Amino acid sequence: MSKSHRGFGIRELISNGRGTCPVCKRTGIKVLYEYEKDEKKMMICKQCKVAIPRGKKADEVAAL
Repeated sequence: MSKSHRGFGIRELISNGRGTCPVCKRTGIKVLYEYEKDEKKMMICKQCKVAIPRGKKADEVAAL
């Protein structure tokens, strides 16, 4: 069976959810995860969403 609804939620977003991640500065990556720092919300990529709680991107997040 086909999976015709795969990715349906991001089709409505600007540029299909793609953009530049403010943490790792990658371009053309899906920025779908909401991150809040100092009551400021931003959208980050999946890799940064996982790395921030583990402490691997602490210096990049501090620079924001």
